[in-house]
Amino acid sequence: MDELSLLLGSLGLSTVGSAVQKRLAPDAATLIGRGKAEELREFCAARNADHLVFNEQLSPIQKNNLEKIILPSASTPQAAASNLNSNFKIWDRPFVIMKIFERRARTAEAKLQVELALTRYEIPHLKGLGLQMSRTGAGIGTRGPGETEFERHRRKLERKVREIAKKLENVRKQRRLVRERRKKMGVSTVSLVGYTNSGKSTLLRALSGDATIWAEDRLFSTLDTTVRRIGLPGGGNALFSDTVGFIRQLPLGLVAAFRATLEEISAAELLLLTLDASATDVLETYSVITKTLAEIGCDNIPRIVALNKEDLITPQERATIASCLRALGERVVLISALEAEGLRGLLEMVEGELSLQDSWYVRC
Repeated sequence: MDELSLLLGSLGLSTVGSAVQKRLAPDAATLIGRGKAEELREFCAARNADHLVFNEQLSPIQKNNLEKIILPSASTPQAAASNLNSNFKIWDRPFVIMKIFERRARTAEAKLQVELALTRYEIPHLKGLGLQMSRTGAGIGTRGPGETEFERHRRKLERKVREIAKKLENVRKQRRLVRERRKKMGVSTVSLVGYTNSGKSTLLRALSGDATIWAEDRLFSTLDTTVRRIGLPGGGNALFSDTVGFIRQLPLGLVAAFRATLEEISAAELLLLTLDASATDVLETYSVITKTLAEIGCDNIPRIVALNKEDLITPQERATIASCLRALGERVVLISALEAEGLRGLLEMVEGELSLQDSWYVRC
């Protein structure tokens, strides 16, 4: 819930209240049950809230039913008694994350990937848009006098999905050609992966000395892949790539849309799993990262865990976290990307791992 508040803060929305429900199983119709939905309507009205955000994924049916209960039709007695803002919105966690991605996207590729995810998200939710979607129409460009606005809008969105997917397929082909050229040259790639805001971009900037690399203390500051050639202690070089960060319950639509970007991870010879050592739930975020890597088919790639921000915790805390990770079979190195501490030891460990692989890094 605290993380959801941080996500909303990234969109400029402040949290004015929260509610937690305990139940044996989610309600198929509304997730929380009709009584709880009515209670939340009054809860939001009392706090003058303009958004109700669920920390779970809502199905189109659940969202539609919740809107009927919390945002009743203007002709009903409930509407007359409701003090909710006329622009009141109901969101779920996946939609919040996608909205952040939409705001953070800077390059044409990132914007296309976010647009694809949002469009795919919108299609199954069309039927919940109200009466205007059930009106029939006829004329040039329609499928007949019985076609509804819903059907026309759905065809429009599906056509949009195909067009964006085609453009992104060209991006994938271009990336594949670049990777093939690197492989022919014998250049190894190390991919930085980790939870959002764990310091991956700061680490790449510190290793490369390139001050132009965008690094900021906020969620999802990086959506595009950034690649830099880094010199290794033994005199060779390897390419280090920074990728989009992971998060709990990362929407499947975003995972699918960012396929071209995530393929950079699957093509790497080594993963540099970056963890924020100062996070209170560092071992839980480690589990989220490893689970996400498994979901995208990258859990079998050799990896090193870089325990970042080690300067923000005590020596005892460092030893405890590192010991827990090593007990899980991980190779761990403690660093501070911001203070440039432990970076040589990190590069030595990277060099040692790459030297064991068939694809050796380029020597100068």
